[in-house]
Amino acid sequence: MPKIFTPTNQIRLTNVAVVRMKKSGKRFEVACYKNKVLSWRNGTEKDLDEVLQTVAVFNNVSKGEVAKKEELQKAFGTDNVTEICKEILTKGELQVSEKERQDQLESMFKEIATNVADKCVNPETKRPYPVSIIEKSMKDIHYSIKPHRNAKQQALDVIRLLKESIPLERAKMRLKLTLPAKDAKRFKERISRVSSTVTESEKWEGERLVLTCLIDPGSYREMDDIMRIELKGAGALEVLNLKEIKEGEEVLE
Repeated sequence: MPKIFTPTNQIRLTNVAVVRMKKSGKRFEVACYKNKVLSWRNGTEKDLDEVLQTVAVFNNVSKGEVAKKEELQKAFGTDNVTEICKEILTKGELQVSEKERQDQLESMFKEIATNVADKCVNPETKRPYPVSIIEKSMKDIHYSIKPHRNAKQQALDVIRLLKESIPLERAKMRLKLTLPAKDAKRFKERISRVSSTVTESEKWEGERLVLTCLIDPGSYREMDDIMRIELKGAGALEVLNLKEIKEGEEVLE
């Protein structure tokens, strides 16, 4: 039986993810395990052997063509394959198939809709919308996914855009604020001016005024700064409820 000859500069790999970089007019690629590239880039995976299928730099992974040392030296100023692999992994472009790209976009679309549904309510009923309604509304406004931004960031954009088409607002947080008597009047007025703050109740407990308030979650940091910095620790803030909603889901006709 005749032997099959494989050129020494070719390596055959299957089921790979490819990261590509163009430098000095040439294409350089590394072969990686799927789902490991992002882990490397965000620092959760530090073992190069867990990311790369083989420590080698290719001109073309799919054809198994390994880059020559002189090409690496010219393009990267070194022929240290490990260091070059790290540079390509960090700065190169991750290649994905059209189906993978579509799956990623669909997954992110649903994740954004889930974030919005989790954060918001119908302001008239205080009930949350089902994720399916948020997805439909996002399609109705032709929202375009931005693959390089995370779902939480995009959810905030979607909330702003959807407010123009359906009744929608961030579910409010319920806080308990305790103010010393000498500062109570001044800071009660200061607190009431914080965006979207609604005072539900107030009562005196000895020498301290206790307020129960609903605030927009985006105003929490400002409220915290008032209590910690402006009151210099003389007051207290307690989160009673992260999301003030009524039970059951909203149905949009």
